[in-house]
Amino acid sequence: MSTVEWFDDLVVGTRCQSEEVQITETDIKRFAIEFDPQPMHLDEAAAAKTVFKGLAASGWHTAAIAMSLATKARPRPLGPHPLIGIGVDELRWLMPVRPGDVLHLEGEIVSLARSMTKPQHGADNLSTGRNHGWLPQSRSRSLSYQRLTRWPSAPRMPPPSTARVF
Repeated sequence: MSTVEWFDDLVVGTRCQSEEVQITETDIKRFAIEFDPQPMHLDEAAAAKTVFKGLAASGWHTAAIAMSLATKARPRPLGPHPLIGIGVDELRWLMPVRPGDVLHLEGEIVSLARSMTKPQHGADNLSTGRNHGWLPQSRSRSLSYQRLTRWPSAPRMPPPSTARVF
């Protein structure tokens, strides 16, 4: 993929992958103490008595890790531009993330849409997740991109019948 500077440079089907990160017991407990203080994230003995049958990272922790990894993905879907989220349509935690797990993201641009209300912007839909072949988290999210426009206001395009207006 060539360098992405604008929404207009994006192509459906483009794939990207992040670096890997190993999750530690300390990471899990540190996040849980501050943001999700529940027994299955804080105490091995208590966690063993839960549905998780052992210490597990908070789903919100894995979502935060995914965001961090997304900023490091290559090729970087937005080039030098920041990742500006406009929504998460679906977020599923399909299996626990445990100490020692190694996570990375794999993503594919599965759709693109021009904004009807902000002609200088567009959005994509990217699916992500992987843990050594297993899928601990699945998400479908939208990001806002700046469009390349040469006029003060880009012409409005009618949406396809399945497009969302944002």
